[in-house]
Amino acid sequence: MTLKDTRILLIISGGIAAYKSLDLIRRLRERGARVIPVMTAGAQQFVTPLAVGALSSGHVFTDLFSREDEQDVGHIRLARDCDLVLVAPATADLMAKMANGLADDLASTVLLAADRPVLIAPAMNPKMWSHPATLRNAETLAGDGIRFVGPKAGEMAEGGEAGLGRMAEPLEIVAAVEGLLDARAGGQPLPLSGRRAIVTSGPTHEPIDPVRYIANRSSGKQGHAIAAALAKLGAEVTLVSGPVEIADPSGVRVVHVERAEEMLDAVVAALPADIAVMVAAVADWRVAASAGEKIKKKPGEAPPPLQLAENPDILKTIGHHAARPRLVVGFAAETQNLEANARDKLKRKGADLIVANDVSPATGIMGGDRNNVKIVSSDGIDAWPELSKQEVAERLANLIATRLTELR
Repeated sequence: MTLKDTRILLIISGGIAAYKSLDLIRRLRERGARVIPVMTAGAQQFVTPLAVGALSSGHVFTDLFSREDEQDVGHIRLARDCDLVLVAPATADLMAKMANGLADDLASTVLLAADRPVLIAPAMNPKMWSHPATLRNAETLAGDGIRFVGPKAGEMAEGGEAGLGRMAEPLEIVAAVEGLLDARAGGQPLPLSGRRAIVTSGPTHEPIDPVRYIANRSSGKQGHAIAAALAKLGAEVTLVSGPVEIADPSGVRVVHVERAEEMLDAVVAALPADIAVMVAAVADWRVAASAGEKIKKKPGEAPPPLQLAENPDILKTIGHHAARPRLVVGFAAETQNLEANARDKLKRKGADLIVANDVSPATGIMGGDRNNVKIVSSDGIDAWPELSKQEVAERLANLIATRLTELR
């Protein structure tokens, strides 16, 4: 949609990512939006009201007790006289205030009084994002209907640290604003609006040495299609992808990993969520101690033995996690005893649904474009006809939306 003539109340809180708010204002205004900025005291330590005002071409609101701005209860007017409230960056401190209903400055007071959609772009150190208190606050906010864009994985501004915590880029935030306003303009919200989903996809590569690795034959096509289908229904999706040769789906936040342990870390860091769909073909074992240099063949000598260690069970971990998503979906790729193995997996791993498929070489499913699945749940087994992987993804996304509705 065009943002022409929309009114975006932009709350800028205190963090180094506040510098991105200047480009964000420019991008929103390029699309015709009017931006009304609110800055916290912390934000003013990183960017000046003068710079923000110059780019927004308007007054910058900073003080809850401003004699000029509050003569007509300005914080209430700001909260209501807009189409959407956007918080970028949203610090851990401001998220905590929002989650607990605190209102001790202009920004938090406006947010408590807002009756418009609220979209936040978290930005903080990875340790702060993964702290149990922040995850609890994020879960509370999601339950209250607050929408999220990000955080992203990457290098931190302070240097030497990397992980999940970077603020989404301005164009990603603009796309999220457009999507949220589009959904509202359509009258009915999308089935998964306000929901957060985690999807895993592709194989994992477990290094033997710098050249060789243990892997599975997954192409990532099914997992990527499911991530895109959930996003199309309005979910905010984090896709944790192993090494694949296909493009990232649009409208989805993607975290690229190599090893099973990295995949588990990324999935846990993406919590809290409403939905987890564990599609990735994770290698069951890794080499206990991978070599630092390429292992060379030696004439007349047997190959060196590989001592294997069991990889973490990502589906089981999430199925029994303290912050378990409301709906957990696993995949069972089997070559024999498909239904029995899927029923066993459903029970042992704490899943709500298992999508089971026969991946025997004759089926051509691994790496192919079609799939033939059975949906296993406590209610029984539903065999779907052979479909394209895109059709399986769309059908599964709709089933997930229906199941979540039934859980309310």
